[in-house]
Amino acid sequence: MYPITYVTDCSDGNARARLSTRIGALFGQSPTIVAADGPDPESFAALTLLDCLQSATTLGEAGHPTITLLNIAPRDGVWPNGVPFCFFTYGRHLVASTFNARALSLVRRELGVDRVYVTDIREVVEAAGAWADFSATEIDKIVGTQFRSLWYLPLLAKWVADGHAVPATETAVPHTLDDDPTVSVVDNFGNCKLACRPEDLGFTLGKSLPVTRRNPDGTTDEVDVTCYSHLTAVPSGAAGLIVGSSGTGFVELVVRGGSAAGRFGLQAGDRPLRRTAVEYAA
Repeated sequence: MYPITYVTDCSDGNARARLSTRIGALFGQSPTIVAADGPDPESFAALTLLDCLQSATTLGEAGHPTITLLNIAPRDGVWPNGVPFCFFTYGRHLVASTFNARALSLVRRELGVDRVYVTDIREVVEAAGAWADFSATEIDKIVGTQFRSLWYLPLLAKWVADGHAVPATETAVPHTLDDDPTVSVVDNFGNCKLACRPEDLGFTLGKSLPVTRRNPDGTTDEVDVTCYSHLTAVPSGAAGLIVGSSGTGFVELVVRGGSAAGRFGLQAGDRPLRRTAVEYAA
């Protein structure tokens, strides 16, 4: 059995119950379901997916294979019945995901996952007749359903994990523009995790960088915040920029003993700092 994590923007109670039960029936164990329910679910998903793969591979030993499912479906009307699903492996670990360039941007940039295998639902489910038993009506339901992340994505992950010949097209992950660093996650302490490395910001210990603060009246101003080595080096009650625990040593905006998100009026999707001239490979 594989440890399974499911990051999804379909995360209400009803959806979580159905997802847990369906995956449990397929794999013999229920997943850990992580809600991507904030104001910027794509940025949250991108950092969470990167952290999941990093957590599964930096062990000091072989460890066990894992499966991570990711469902962040842009509702932009570009794709018939939604964006397609894809899969890829990183070492021994399988990811099955919506083909969402922004949600895949950090594994592309940080782990070099620049190609994935994109699937067509009808093609896959009809090919699965070689190992599964669906009626024509059931195939039409899986292909046409609105809740494809329930009816199709777990099947895709199971069939790939089981080694079946799932038809798919190898496809490049589109490069996304590296704008000013985004607050990807606000953790339960109010720390703001930024999707950037220290060098992106010109981070230097003891140096101060301007951080945009949103005031209660809607105005903004800039506050100089000092760079520290870690949280305990930040004076009590003060704000600081540190190298945090997420990503490949990504920067966090913190307030020791308080909430950086609260003090600076920030939420996921905000861009409170400016990137320096660092460029990533396309």
